[in-house]
Amino acid sequence: MLNLKKNYKNLKRAREILFVLSKYGLGYFLNLSKVERYFKLGKKFFIKKTEKEAIERLTLPQRARMACEDLGPTFVKLGQILSTRPDLISHEFVEEFSKLQDNVPPFSFLEVKEIFKKELGQSIDELFIEFDERPVASASLSQVHKAKLLGGQTVAVKVQRPNIKERIKSDISILLDLVKFMEKRLINGHIYQPIEIVKEFSKTIKQELDFVREGRNIDKFKVNFKNSETVHIPKIYWQLTTSRVLTMEYVEGVKISAIDDLPDSQYDKKLISACGADMMLKQIFVDGFFHGDPHPGNIFIIENNVIALLDFGMVGRVDEETMSNMANLLIAAIESNADKIIKTLEQMDIIIPEVDLKELKIEIKDFIDKYYGVSLKQLEIGIIIEEILGIMIHHQIKIPNDLALLVKALVTIEGVGRDIDPDFDMVAHTKPFAKKLLRQKYSLFNLWNKGSKTARELFDFLQVFPKEFSWLIKSLRKGDFNINFKHKGLEKLILEIDRASNRLSFSMIIAALIVGSSLILTQQTGPFIFGYPAIGIIGYLFASFLGLFLIISILRSGRWK
Repeated sequence: MLNLKKNYKNLKRAREILFVLSKYGLGYFLNLSKVERYFKLGKKFFIKKTEKEAIERLTLPQRARMACEDLGPTFVKLGQILSTRPDLISHEFVEEFSKLQDNVPPFSFLEVKEIFKKELGQSIDELFIEFDERPVASASLSQVHKAKLLGGQTVAVKVQRPNIKERIKSDISILLDLVKFMEKRLINGHIYQPIEIVKEFSKTIKQELDFVREGRNIDKFKVNFKNSETVHIPKIYWQLTTSRVLTMEYVEGVKISAIDDLPDSQYDKKLISACGADMMLKQIFVDGFFHGDPHPGNIFIIENNVIALLDFGMVGRVDEETMSNMANLLIAAIESNADKIIKTLEQMDIIIPEVDLKELKIEIKDFIDKYYGVSLKQLEIGIIIEEILGIMIHHQIKIPNDLALLVKALVTIEGVGRDIDPDFDMVAHTKPFAKKLLRQKYSLFNLWNKGSKTARELFDFLQVFPKEFSWLIKSLRKGDFNINFKHKGLEKLILEIDRASNRLSFSMIIAALIVGSSLILTQQTGPFIFGYPAIGIIGYLFASFLGLFLIISILRSGRWK
């Protein structure tokens, strides 16, 4: 059915996934793709009536979140990543998936010891003076233990869950097979591209499972903030770090979400919210390398109101051109300049040719009129971005993954800032950063550098042009010049044409068998069955079998209405 690997574990897990989706009333899409009928009985016999009624009272996004939690690490991570993609899912789903937490029971200390021995070749007792058996944090991919090195330094040791890579690999394989099966049967499946979403998710989660990569991310952040007095990045102990074990400096502090419960005299909340915003904006508009998940659980406050960042598994990258376009987009939105917004979107090369630019411009102007005369202090970056995204989604403007992650990071850090300081003004912090970036872009030094680069590229081109042009003329004279056309995005159309032509050919064969058999029956030539020519009877039976097969094929495709 789903073209899955035919081994027991995958088939059992696939059944579990389908059952959970059905349990939470998410069988609508499955029913469209004709999967629902394979497990209706299971739903009828195994879901209690009271549980079913309680689930039916929940909203669809709530049920989707609960299904992800029931299905475990792979689906929790998928939901968390989808919460960064308001261009793919509605605001209600984004809100619900943002609540997904990695609250899972810890694995045993015996397994921790085995992982250490396998990864580092030494036991925990040989590497540490102290090592707390109980983890200080436990998540779906790993857990963190507090320990003390032989040199006396207190560290946090992140240990990957046993067999988690194999489990996630199996889940992704099943998920890919499922979305491939469903995409062909879902309306607008080509627009939302579920296969591409799963592939991108697979790439992201594999990066999160590589602790060496995370360690390098931390080192890069440490270099970027080496001169900062307001941001602290923990140190990595590379001699005790592998792809499954990450050892870093232990951060003694308070979660940013908990400082509201402490006396105002202990922390300067206005300073912390301002420094947090500046920290994020520096990552985006200066470094081009940013923390992809700056939620309150990953931000600690240490002595002197210093911000300490944790968990660098999910990061985003922004090239110079995207940084500049983002700055232009934000300033255009703040300055209510519709033409500049459209021009920037075109420069970002994300507007498809089918978009009605006139209608897009009208919607953007309506959005701008809504905020005309509103003071900067009353504006919220999150709401501005959310409404721009809504317009882009309406016009099927696809947002690059890193840009979507960037938007989510900006919105999250603004939310954190407002939680600890109701007067926090993200726009006031954003505008100077964006304007500074644009000033640098058009500075004489930068223009000189770009001009020099363009001149070198032009010189290189002029050097090879005569030779290439000469080759082209010779090829034309000899008749060796060929132009190859490659179709793009027509695979589904070609598949449907092939399917239709095959059915047409099948129908013609059936018709020929019926006509031929009828002619044979009129000839009354032997051998005979029940007084009728045997060859004619066999022809009729074969035609009936083929006709039945064709009807079943058409009905199963769901395209007969």
